[in-house]
Amino acid sequence: MANESVNQVIADYYRDFSTLNVQAILPYFNEPSLLVGPQGVIPVPNHAALAAVFGPVMEGLRSKGYGRSEFELGYAKSLSPSASLIGGVAIRYNADGQQLERVGITYLLHQTESGWKFATVILHDPNPAV
Repeated sequence: MANESVNQVIADYYRDFSTLNVQAILPYFNEPSLLVGPQGVIPVPNHAALAAVFGPVMEGLRSKGYGRSEFELGYAKSLSPSASLIGGVAIRYNADGQQLERVGITYLLHQTESGWKFATVILHDPNPAV
């Protein structure tokens, strides 16, 4: 079932993101992909460009005493056999287990020959008005 596969990709991604090793997260992203957030829309043509974006983010988290992230699922919708939309809240904790921040996040995943990949990642308010 597609939803189970997509949920596993999300779980694996959060496990690997929590290592703060940028190389560990690159395989989760489609080439190209798109990041949308407060800074605007960032087209990411390849994994090298993705590393350039995520490297400073991970360094910033490391400087805050980051420990791990969890994803709190808000919704999951299969759009087609090759596209799924998942949204929720990324909860980041420090090494002592105290919550650092909550970030609303929506993933558009695309089914590729090598599995589900993030095609678009949108950062937003953790409690968006609907």
